[in-house]
Amino acid sequence: MKVSLTVNGRVREVDVEPRKTLLDTLREDLALVGSHTGCEHGVCGACTILLDGEPVRSCLMFAAQADGYAITTIEGLAPAPGELSVLQDAFCETHGMQCGYCTPGMILAAHSLLDRTTEPTREDIVDAISGNICRCTGYGQIIEAIELAAERLHKANTPRSTETSQVEDKKKAVAVQGGRR
Repeated sequence: MKVSLTVNGRVREVDVEPRKTLLDTLREDLALVGSHTGCEHGVCGACTILLDGEPVRSCLMFAAQADGYAITTIEGLAPAPGELSVLQDAFCETHGMQCGYCTPGMILAAHSLLDRTTEPTREDIVDAISGNICRCTGYGQIIEAIELAAERLHKANTPRSTETSQVEDKKKAVAVQGGRR
């Protein structure tokens, strides 16, 4: 059966068996191996991808069911070849990964959260990654990575005109104070 999948912004035509999972299609037919096979029961989160921006377990979904949806895999988050997204960079900087098996699913779940929430609380972060199991880090560094990425993204989205105005106001105040002497 032919399906048309929009993966990482690119339309891909794939001939699949009706019972083939989206995970297997991504890995075997499209050579996108960042999503991992874990429990194959939807419990561990290693196979997490984004479907129209929402985290889903690709091991529980048939490829045919994804026809017409926008699919994002870990390979689709990098801004350019050889670069890392702000979130991926934060994971590296805070050592938010050890063996790396859960990392793509964690990053995609966190990416979805940061798309919806500019200033997530620790509780928001814990909730967002609660469907992903990590056996190595103890989650502390993963949470730290997401907090760091949220902070950086928030600062990056602060309008420059506001920052510039504040700097100019400070300069004017200093100049006025200097003129009173």
